[in-house]
Amino acid sequence: MAICITITSTKGGVDKTTLTANLGAYLADLGQTALLVDADPQPTLSSFFPLRHRAPGGLTRLMVEAATADVISQTTLERLDLVYSDDPDGKLRDWIRDAVDGRVRLKHLLGRPPFAQYDIILIDTQGAVGPLQDAAVAAADILLSPIPPEILSAREFVRGTVTMLERLRPMAFLGAPIGPLRGIIYRLDRSRDARRIAEELRREAYLPSKGAITILETAIPASVVYREAATYRTPVHRFDRRRGTTPSALDTLEALIAELFPHLKTSPTSSVE
Repeated sequence: MAICITITSTKGGVDKTTLTANLGAYLADLGQTALLVDADPQPTLSSFFPLRHRAPGGLTRLMVEAATADVISQTTLERLDLVYSDDPDGKLRDWIRDAVDGRVRLKHLLGRPPFAQYDIILIDTQGAVGPLQDAAVAAADILLSPIPPEILSAREFVRGTVTMLERLRPMAFLGAPIGPLRGIIYRLDRSRDARRIAEELRREAYLPSKGAITILETAIPASVVYREAATYRTPVHRFDRRRGTTPSALDTLEALIAELFPHLKTSPTSSVE
């Protein structure tokens, strides 16, 4: 049975897609079979890595027709597949809103073959709160949310996230309990103290969320390598493998995977070109 992680935030512009794509690529290089699901009408994840096979349909076909065949595309990365976004007009959110099982259908579909055979499923979401984001959150075993390293943004994250978790809690009665949320400080520059910000976030989040929000120790540094790797359509851990005093993208993803998946070994097995 696959572990499903939804990368979500109640605001846009926090690099959810970059995080989703690079997590998937790193897990694939660890030998895990990984599936990316693009649940954003702006289909950035769908074109993040080149495809060697494009399926006839994507997320809309999967959701509306409950079709599990012909919706999985293959990237050029070994063991990394994709369900692409095929909803340029944003009509899927209206279908989800109006369908009786709209918000929980994705959860139940991803529990069936062929999706259940993957080790990890990663769902990217849009920044706007709405039915499509609700469906992606309800499908998750774990939620992962990037947080900008400013305390006002962090407080906004806590307020928005706690509101979302409380609003979606009744999904449990439909077989889709909301999973625990892991926050990760994202785009941390050298002038910031990650530990201080993380501790302040923990204080802000613990009581309002009743312990449902955990802030990870790993932080993603502000670095041009993430944007450069995306330009070349290559996984950032392959692009930036330097070993030095500041963590490389490889070091950072290794630490992140160790926190999220402590049962996995964290050294990629595939060759790096």
